[in-house]
Amino acid sequence: MTERRPTTCMRCAVGCGYRQEAADDDRRVVDVSGDPAHPATGGRTCQRGVSETVDPGADRLTRPLIRRGGSLRPTDWDTALGVVATRLIEAIRESPDNVAVLGSGQQTNEAAYALGKVTRGAFGTRYYDANTTLCMASAVMAYHQAFGSDGPPPTYDDIPAADTHVVWGANPAVAHPVLHSWIENSAAGGDGDLTVVDPVETRTAAAADRHVAPEPGTDLALARAVLARVVERGAVDERFVERHTEGYAEAVESLPAAADAAATADVPLERIDEIAGALAADSLIYWGMGVNQSIQGTGTARAIIDLCLATGNMGPGSGPFSLTGQANSMGNRVCASKRTWPGHRPFDDPDARRDVADAWDVPLGRLPDDPGPGFVRIVDELARGNVDVCWTVATNPAAGMPDAGHVERALDEAFLIVQDAFRSDTVAHADVVLPAATWGESEGTTTNMERRVSRVTAAADPPGKARQDLDVIAAIGNRIHPGLFDDPPLDPGAVFDEMRALTAGTTADLSGISYDRLADELAVRWPAPSADAEGGYRYRDGGDWSFETPSGRARFSTAAHAEVPEPVDGEYPLTLTTGRADGVYNTGVRTRDGADGAPTARIHPETIARHLEAFDRGETVIASRRGDVRVAVSANDDVPPGMIWLPIHNGAINELTLSAVDPDSAEPNLKQCAVRIAAPERRGRRDPEPVASE
Repeated sequence: MTERRPTTCMRCAVGCGYRQEAADDDRRVVDVSGDPAHPATGGRTCQRGVSETVDPGADRLTRPLIRRGGSLRPTDWDTALGVVATRLIEAIRESPDNVAVLGSGQQTNEAAYALGKVTRGAFGTRYYDANTTLCMASAVMAYHQAFGSDGPPPTYDDIPAADTHVVWGANPAVAHPVLHSWIENSAAGGDGDLTVVDPVETRTAAAADRHVAPEPGTDLALARAVLARVVERGAVDERFVERHTEGYAEAVESLPAAADAAATADVPLERIDEIAGALAADSLIYWGMGVNQSIQGTGTARAIIDLCLATGNMGPGSGPFSLTGQANSMGNRVCASKRTWPGHRPFDDPDARRDVADAWDVPLGRLPDDPGPGFVRIVDELARGNVDVCWTVATNPAAGMPDAGHVERALDEAFLIVQDAFRSDTVAHADVVLPAATWGESEGTTTNMERRVSRVTAAADPPGKARQDLDVIAAIGNRIHPGLFDDPPLDPGAVFDEMRALTAGTTADLSGISYDRLADELAVRWPAPSADAEGGYRYRDGGDWSFETPSGRARFSTAAHAEVPEPVDGEYPLTLTTGRADGVYNTGVRTRDGADGAPTARIHPETIARHLEAFDRGETVIASRRGDVRVAVSANDDVPPGMIWLPIHNGAINELTLSAVDPDSAEPNLKQCAVRIAAPERRGRRDPEPVASE
């Protein structure tokens, strides 16, 4: 056996430190264990992260594929890259915005940085997203609006120090098991307290001191009701508000009556008072996709931040903590040139644009003027025929985006390049497929949700002809703009050095982090402007506060609850919501049950009884205005009457979901739409297209 190499789990954004061991022939990882020396997680692991690292599962892509005669056929790399480059050059010649690029939070920092460099610097397109607008964009926008900068103020160190924990629209017991264990342990000690806000009684809610179940789509009303009661009870930290915030008077003036807002959320006022009372102690408020994936995601995240500001819950053991979804979504936000240039440099800042163009040695005028419209609206442009070429990297839009039928048709309109390690739903629509390495086969770094950068190392070789994402991206970039990178294979450390130099002096400064430092310390939290510096609680230096806003003060908000984009009615009388299933992640390519297996809907027995005629041998059809899907049914009283719960990991579910987006963040309203139950006469999705054997 080979020696164990330190690495980081890429299943979720907790960033657990691992040690992995490969077989003697370096063909596969044979063992993974937690790394007790890792500063973020101290050896803690979850079983899913370990098992998926040892055995990635799913159907691996091992050779380039090209569509010939209506089916995908094996080819060689030179042919595949030649076709890709030709189609890209033809499209860019017409307009830079004739190309769309869809990235992912599953890439390393280096690959994400390189993809942004190619997309913005070589192509010059606006139509690029690194997947943030499907999961984290509302939290990102809320942090920017409130604090002037992205990224959570608290760190993992604050979890055991908190007395009160409020988990809002998230289920970390399933999505982030290691982090959930810390929350649960802290809440169980002394005067600890755990509140979970979720329409469904999740596993996290089952472990809580109280479960608050608002009507889907009313989280903003609930948050405003709590703030109103904090004000009415005289529980505002007036000293903190006066010294370190602005906009408080306007926020209070905009508040609804607490009783009215509580009624909108269908939550008893007594529950509102319990939450308000709990916030009198040192409190962390965590939130996830249940808040972000809404047309009011940004407003709700701002309202959660307002609760922390008003109650003085800023500082060690307290604060607003968004729970990042994909493993390297935080790294994408720092380095991928999606919403900001590397280091969170403002996209419209002339000096930032000049620095980026100089660092990349590309014409300043080639850099796009704005960051583009986000995933959903990019796909709309594909559907309208306004974009000829689309390149997806480590993402599966055919399964992960709302209104999947519309997405599939849009992908079929473009020349589609799919770069992935696995045969995903999106591969069936591809014109060229580029096989990539996955966990345990990739070199680089990642950044977890508390801003720690750590190494990702390769213990095994990619199978067949698969290549590192970084090398595939560089090969394409060099064919479009010769000399953009060194000739592949690239040295990830050199790419990281280029990236970190570009962040020097920014709010997300990585310049003091090097591969040598990571070899010694394993993980370092940004901002780290020097080799001995590491970020802690943000915006606070000793007892002094300074936010990244023009005034140096944190900003309150005034958003008001609005009706959900698709209310129930006589034709579609039930509400669909989605969530994570245990042991499954992202679009479920690695872990989804058999391809022909129907997803399982959780439905309250009372709802089942009202629609018995629509059930056939434990199955039914869930239909929305966009499509329908045949499902197995699990009678479950964790789901309230009138609601249907389905797992997010099965692509068929997104035949149903709604593509309305938050006006500030462009994040889709994936957590709520109107549906009905129908008799199962036919299956809602076509069978996947067969792909020729390799």
